Amino acid sequence: NSGVISLLRPLLMDVVPTIQQTAALALGRLANYDDDLAEAVVKGNILPHLLCSLSEKNRFYKKAAAFVLRAVSKHSPQLAQAIVHCGALEMLVMCLEDFDPGVKEAASWALGYIARHNSELSQAVVDAGAVPLLVLCIQEPEIALKRIAAATLSDISKHSPELAQTVVDAGAIAHLAQMILNPDAKLKRQVLSALSQIAKHSVELAELVVEAEIFPVVLTCLKDSDEYVKKNGATLIREIAKHTPELSQLIVNAGGVAAVIDCIGSCRGTVRLPGIMMLGYVAAHSENLSMAVIISKGITPLCVCLIEEQEDHIKAAAAWALGQVGKHTPEHARAVAAANVLPTLLAMYMDIHSSEDLQMKASILTKKALKNILQKCTYLPALEPLLHDAPPNIMKHIVGQFSKVLPHDSKARRLFVTTGGLKKVQEIKAEPGSLLQEYINAINNCYPEEIVR
Repeated sequence: NSGVISLLRPLLMDVVPTIQQTAALALGRLANYDDDLAEAVVKGNILPHLLCSLSEKNRFYKKAAAFVLRAVSKHSPQLAQAIVHCGALEMLVMCLEDFDPGVKEAASWALGYIARHNSELSQAVVDAGAVPLLVLCIQEPEIALKRIAAATLSDISKHSPELAQTVVDAGAIAHLAQMILNPDAKLKRQVLSALSQIAKHSVELAELVVEAEIFPVVLTCLKDSDEYVKKNGATLIREIAKHTPELSQLIVNAGGVAAVIDCIGSCRGTVRLPGIMMLGYVAAHSENLSMAVIISKGITPLCVCLIEEQEDHIKAAAAWALGQVGKHTPEHARAVAAANVLPTLLAMYMDIHSSEDLQMKASILTKKALKNILQKCTYLPALEPLLHDAPPNIMKHIVGQFSKVLPHDSKARRLFVTTGGLKKVQEIKAEPGSLLQEYINAINNCYPEEIVR
C-alpha cells in the first residue's frame, strides 16, 4: 500500500550485488504472500528488470530471481503464464545448467510451479528444453536437488500421456526406479509420485514403469514409517493395477495384494485410499484376481474401513471395492456376505442421502456395490436381516435371490419360515405383474397354502 514494489524495482539494477539480491528476495517474499501482491509484481514491470542480464549475475542473485518467479507462478495459471510470457523459461533452463546446485534447485522448483497448473504451461516448460536437464539433476549427489527435480518431473508428467512420454524419452524411469530404496523419505515420496504420474496414463507407460523392475522393491515402501511414502507407494501400485488383468496378475505374483492389505490394516484416513482402490481394480478384472483378494484375506480390512473411517469418500471407495470383489460368482458374493458386511452397506446406503455432491457419489457407489453383491449372493443367512430394512429398489434384488435358492434347498425353506422371512415377504407391497411380484409368487409356491396364509 505504501508503494514499496515500485521502490524495490530500481534496486534490482543497483551497482551493489548484495542490494540487488536483497531486493529480489524482498520481492519474492511479497509475491509469495498472496496472489494480489504477485499480480502487483507482474504489473509493476518487475520481471524484465529481474531477468535483465541474469546470466552475468552471481549465484545468490540467480537463486533470489528464481524464487521470485516461483512465488509469482504458484498462485494461478494466469500468473504462471505471465512468467512464461516475459521469457523467464529460457533463463530458468539456463540456470538448470549452472555449476551451483542451489541455483539448479531454485530453477527446478520454479519450473515445477509453472508446469503443475495445466498441460499448456507444462508443454511450454518441455519446449524450453527443461526435461533432459531435470533428468540430469535427479542424478546429482545433493538430496535437496534430487527431490525438487523429481517433483518437477512429476508435475510435468501428470497432465497427459504425451507429456509423460517426453519424460520417459529423456530416460527418467530408470533413474527414478533406482531411487525407490533411497533412505530419504521426502525423496522417496517424490520418486513414487513421479512414477505414478507416468504409469497412470496408458498400458504402454505402465508397462515401461514395470519393466524398470520396481517389483518387488516398491512393496517395501508400503511398510515405510513415513505416511506419504506409504500412500504414494500404494498409489503407484494402483495406477499400474487399474490398466489390465495382466498387470494386476503381475502385482499379485509379486505379493502386491497381500502387501497392500497389510498396509490398509496399519494406517488410517486418506493414506488407506489408494490401497482400497487398488484392491477394487484388481478384483474387478476377473474371477481369479478377485479370488486372489479373497484368499489374501482382503475382505476384512475393507469391512473395517467401512466401519472405522469417518469420511464418505473413503467409505464409498471401500464399498465399491467390496462390490468388485463380490460381483463375479455366488462363491465370491458369499465370501463378502459372510463377513456380515451387507447390513453395514445397507445402513450406509440408507444414511448417505444428503444432497452434497460427494455424498451423492458415495450413495451411488454404495448402492452399486450392494446390487453387485446381491445379484450373485445365494448365501441366505446374510440376506435375511436385510428383508426387514431394505428400500424397495434393493428389496427386489434380495427377494430375487430367495426366489432362486428356496425352491432347491429344503433346509433354507425351513429356516426361512422360522426366522420370520416368509412373514416379511407377505408384507411387501408389490405392483401386480411386476418382477418383484413374480419373485414373491415363486417363494410362496415353495410352501403349502396354509403356511403362506
